[in-house]
This record gives sequence, structure tokens and C-alpha cells, in this order.
Amino acid sequence: MGNPIQTAISPTRAEDYPEWYQQVIKESDLADKSPVRGCMVIKPWGYALWENIMRTLDGMFKQTGVKNAYFPLFIPLSFLEKEAMHVEGFAKECAVVTHHRLEKGADGGLVPAGKLTEPLVVRPTSETIIGDSFSRWISSYRDLPVLINQWANVVRWEMRTRTFLRTSEFLWQEGHTAHAEMKEARERTQLMLDIYARFAEEYLAMPVIKGEKSAAERFPGAVQTLCIEAMMQDRKALQTGTSHFLGQNFAKASGIRFQSAQETEEYAWTTSWGVSTRMIGGVIMSHGDDDGIILPPKIASSHIVLLPIIRKDKDRQSVMDYTDNLAQALREKSYGDRKIDVEIDARDIGGARGWEWIKKGIPLRVEIGPRDIANNSVFVARRDKSPSEKSSITKEQFIAQLNDILDDIQKNLFERALEFRNKHTVQIDSKNEFLDFYSPENPEKPEIHGGFALSHWCGDDQCESTIKEDLKVTVRCIPFDTKTEAGKCIWCGKPSHKRVVFAKAY
Repeated sequence: MGNPIQTAISPTRAEDYPEWYQQVIKESDLADKSPVRGCMVIKPWGYALWENIMRTLDGMFKQTGVKNAYFPLFIPLSFLEKEAMHVEGFAKECAVVTHHRLEKGADGGLVPAGKLTEPLVVRPTSETIIGDSFSRWISSYRDLPVLINQWANVVRWEMRTRTFLRTSEFLWQEGHTAHAEMKEARERTQLMLDIYARFAEEYLAMPVIKGEKSAAERFPGAVQTLCIEAMMQDRKALQTGTSHFLGQNFAKASGIRFQSAQETEEYAWTTSWGVSTRMIGGVIMSHGDDDGIILPPKIASSHIVLLPIIRKDKDRQSVMDYTDNLAQALREKSYGDRKIDVEIDARDIGGARGWEWIKKGIPLRVEIGPRDIANNSVFVARRDKSPSEKSSITKEQFIAQLNDILDDIQKNLFERALEFRNKHTVQIDSKNEFLDFYSPENPEKPEIHGGFALSHWCGDDQCESTIKEDLKVTVRCIPFDTKTEAGKCIWCGKPSHKRVVFAKAY
């Protein structure tokens, strides 16, 4: 019997997927634990990834007329109470500030003092407080549309947390718009979802399904919630972006009125939409392997690491000069919408140096030694291939072909993720088959157990609730591209006219 294959991450995905995920974050230097339960410290390598996500999305938003602003972190409790469904949906997750100072107590410790007249909720989302501003900014149809986005942090008090995927505090963007016409608001809702889908597929290399949420999964207070859903490597779904048509619900709650062209007073039609640092968790679980994360080049923290190999002191100057010159030439190039980011790692720590960068998922590792200099070449390894697979190429060829290489890595990651999703997406029409598919253990067919089930659903909340309670499976979305067809609900057998995507989810 041969020796087991050694991997950089332990346990492997097959051995313990949740723990593999945590170890990837640790070993790739993306984030660290926080002294505050449920929160995270995002380290420079992880924050650079978020910066690249922010920069790209921000540009996409602005191309559609959206402008950035900032609104308070604290929201008066009375604001949330104005929209009944909204406060009910977020009540259990709210962190509340009740005092405004600390005083020394009898035992010498600090105790809250100065009770607030009205409690303040730490921002779980900003519909209500932004609605208050909109009510002052908007008085006429000539003031519309208002297209606003903010990059911010939010707090949703989570009991069971997981870094990037579900934390008590996380970073996100939230867009909020107000319109004179319902049609225009609905078009904006769809437009922003399309932007999220394009970003997920073209930049994160993450194939997604676009669709509508069921009523039970809808954003609290919304008329309609649209979403993109991706499949992770444990075959669970990850909601990676949502866009909400809010109708006039929040406009009525916040008093967002305007005088129409016909000189009648109307309520505005509003939308909201957002993505968060959850996307980083999605990148890890879509592309990572048992050696760490694999970063898609278009959003990678850096594109290339140069690894000078210096075994003799007499070679140091020539190797470093060659390395620095190559770095300068590479940094003059652009890939996508940013300059090529190059790291130089000249530490003398042997083979561990290369493995650190493998775990961090940098797209390209380039080794440079005296022999390479003599041949005017470099030794290149791609993160989407085996760690042992390396090739020699002339320096000029590498510089000239760099964009093509990065494009090929980007394409390869997307195609692998799409192939995986397709393999684990099945059409199921039998309740027994549905139960088998989502049962905790299916030893007869472990290779196809779990994933996305395309099945009929009658649309009844009770069916959906029972499936969730019994199997921890939810309707992830009602896909836009699913054709109307006659069928029977997978659970109750009642007539159904469309298939939906069922899955276990994060």
C-alpha cells in the first residue's frame, strides 16, 4: 500500500469540510480570530481581496449612475418599528445601545450610566435611516431617481458564526434607490442583480443561478427579492447577492413622498441591494483545494510572487537585480482594470516559502535562480495546477504572455466550478428519491448525495416549512430560466407549474 498523499491543509475537504474551511483561512493568512465573539479580524491578504472586490463593484455601480454616500451606524429604535415586517425579521439579530457613558461602580469596575431617552440599534441594514434622509431630499418627481450606495459595516447578532460566511459584524455594500415609477424600480432591482451575477462569474469565477426568493426567504418588508445562488464544494448553496424590490412599503413607513408631473402626491418606489464579505467565503469554498485557497486572478490579492533562489552569496546581487528588473517590467502591465500586483519573497526559509504562497492561493509563483538568469528565463508554476507542475519560459515570453496565462487560470477555475455544479444538479420528481438525496447518509450512492435538486413545488408555505424542518433543505430560488411545465409538488403532490432549486445552504 502506497504512502498517503501529503497535503498542505489538514484535515482535507473529504475528511472534515467545515474544519478544512477554517484551516484554509488560518493557513492562507486571510483572517484571524477576534476577542469579540462572532467577529473577525481581516488580515492584509484578506483585506486586499475585499479591496479588489470593492473597487470592481464600485466601478460597475457608478456606470449605472449610482453615487456613494454614508449614513449613521446607529438607528433610532422607533425607525425600525415603523415597518412591521422589517422589525420582525431583524428583531432577534439586533444589537442595541441603551447607555451613553461608563462610570466606576462600587467594586471599582465600569458600569453603564446615562440611559438614552431612546435606544439605538447598531445598523443591521439601513432601509429605515436612509428612508428618513430620502424623505427630506425628495419633494418632486424632478428629484427622482435617487441612486445611492454605501460601503459600511453592519451588525447582526449571530449565535452560530463562521468566518466570512456568517459573523456578528461584517463588511458590505448596500444600495438604496427611490423612483417615481414602479416599472423603473423593478428594472433597477433586476439591473443590480445582473451586475452581481456578472461580477460573480467574470471576476470570482463562480457560476451562479439567478432567480427569485420564495415568500418565506424574502427580505423582511420587501415585495420581491431576487438572488444569485452558487454551489460550494460540499454541495451546499451559498447566497452570494440579493436585490430587493421594496414597493412602496418603506416609502410609506418613512414618508418618502413626491409631487408627480400630474401634480398629485405619490409615494416613491424603492429598492435595496447588497453583497458582503461572504463573497470571500464563497471564493474559498468554490475554488480551494487541499493545499489552500485558489484566488481567481481578476480579484486576487496579488497576481504573482517572485521567489529568488540564492544558494551562494556571490549570486545574491545578480539574482536580486534580475528579480527587481522583472518585477518592474511586470508592474508596468495591467490585467483587467488594475495594474499587475507583484510580491517579492527573498526570505531564506527553504521549501516552506513556496508552500506558504501555495496556501495563500496566489495565481503565479515564479522561481529565479542563477541557471534561469544564464538562460534569460524564469520557472513558472500556476496555482490551478499541481504544485509540482512547473515550466521554464524566457523572461520576454513570460511578460508577453502574462495576460493570456492569467486569463487561462480565470477560465479554468470557472469551468471547473461549473462542471462541479452541473454534476451535482439533478432533476428529481419522486419524494422518496428527494428524501434519499438529502438524507444524512446515502452509502449506496455517496458520489451523488446532496447538491441542487430541480423539483416541482406547489408554492405553499407549509410544504416549504416542513421540508426545511425535516431535511434542513430550502427553496434557494425560483430560477428565471426555468420553463413553465406541468408537474406535481415534490412534497405534497399538488399541481405545480415550475421547478425550483432546492438545496441545503449556508
